Amino acid sequence: MDANPDDKADANAGAFVEALKQAASGQGFDICRITHPHAIPQAPDRLRAFLDNGYHGDMDWMARDPERRAQPAELWSQVRSVIVLGMNYAPAENPLPDLRARDKGVISVYAQRRDYHDVIKKKLKNLARWMVAQSQVDVEVDVKVFVDTAPVMEKPLAAAAGLGWQGKHTNLVSRDFGSWLFLGSIFTTVALPVDAPETDHCGGCQACLDICPTKAFPAPYKLDARRCISYLTIEHKGTIPTEFRAAMGNHIYGCDDCLAVCPWNKFARTAHETKLALRADLKLPDLEMLVQLDDRAFRDHFSGSPIKRTGRDRFVRNVLIAVGNMEALSDTMRARVEACLDDAAPAVRAMAIWALARHDLPRARHFAETRLADETDDAVRDEWLAVRL
Repeated sequence: MDANPDDKADANAGAFVEALKQAASGQGFDICRITHPHAIPQAPDRLRAFLDNGYHGDMDWMARDPERRAQPAELWSQVRSVIVLGMNYAPAENPLPDLRARDKGVISVYAQRRDYHDVIKKKLKNLARWMVAQSQVDVEVDVKVFVDTAPVMEKPLAAAAGLGWQGKHTNLVSRDFGSWLFLGSIFTTVALPVDAPETDHCGGCQACLDICPTKAFPAPYKLDARRCISYLTIEHKGTIPTEFRAAMGNHIYGCDDCLAVCPWNKFARTAHETKLALRADLKLPDLEMLVQLDDRAFRDHFSGSPIKRTGRDRFVRNVLIAVGNMEALSDTMRARVEACLDDAAPAVRAMAIWALARHDLPRARHFAETRLADETDDAVRDEWLAVRL
């Protein structure tokens, strides 16, 4: 009796998926799961609510073509399967104690290494080429790879594929890797068997909501990016709103507080990908060194790092806020801050005023008397006027 063609096709597809997951592991991915392009029907409404509330702040790119962002088939009409991959980047130690080192800067764990976009995209392309090479002669396979640079809602897709669930902080949480997963995806024209979605295991815990210094979560599972330190230090243009400055502490690029406090991290294993090894000089860097970086020194120091994309002006702006939150200033640091009062970037000048005033208000007022009249930038003038009150 001849075998059922459907059974044979299912067996072939199952074997291909198993080989695919092994190939993904060979590329350094810790987890590989599959979903279909219509697996996140709730995404369009949730994205629209996020945008309508203005929670995206300065991230205008999020409001462009929201339908394409929320629905994979709108982004690429030929997609029939979405392969979602995760790479563990868990640190060896919890980064929360670093917040007590007020003379040092805290950089988000993901940014203390080579830019993950470059590393993961190369691995995704290698895996995509493997897929094409494995295809049958009479079956045309097309693929597209994405890693946080295209309008793809990777976290909902990852949850639908079973990599984890979106926690109350809106980030992906995994039972095996905690909150520390880089995500990438491969869209393909091949219909593949899908994995079961993961269920929510947050329960009554709200540690991630409670720890947020700037109260960026208006409700569980909702994020107001305008209040998020990661957004403020990376995406936000201009000066940082006054209400958030003290709460930022010594965060100078990104924030891991809500990730690091998650109880599921106790199951996470330390990252092993050598191309994403931590840079020792980006673990608690000295603020005095960072505050004096000019553009060339900044680009040299952060070559190959995701921090470079933010630009020198925003970064030094962030550093000055951390300086303002230090317990005390040395004479050398005070001189560095005062030098920033003449910086070409308005955001740097403005935050230098705030930092100086936090430590020596009379001296800041002295400078205000001579500099306010010549200042042409409105945001900087506002800082001088606040000092004079």
